[in-house]
Amino acid sequence: NSKRASVRKALDRHKVYITAQSFSAGSYQARVLVDGEAYWVDEFRLSQLQQGLSPAELELTPAADD
Repeated sequence: NSKRASVRKALDRHKVYITAQSFSAGSYQARVLVDGEAYWVDEFRLSQLQQGLSPAELELTPAADD
C-alpha cells in the first residue's frame, strides 16, 4: 500500500526522541530531539510532532543549551 509507505517515510523523517521531561506547577514540558535539533514542547506540541508535523510547521524555536 503506497499510502502506508508514504506515511511510514514521513514518520521516519521526523523521529521524535524525548530527552527530558519536566512536571511543575501542574504543567508538563518535554525536551525533544527532532532531526538533530532540541526543542522544549508542551503535551499538545509533543503529540503534534509525534503525528508527523515538523518543528518548522509548528514554528518551534530550538532550545537554548542548558
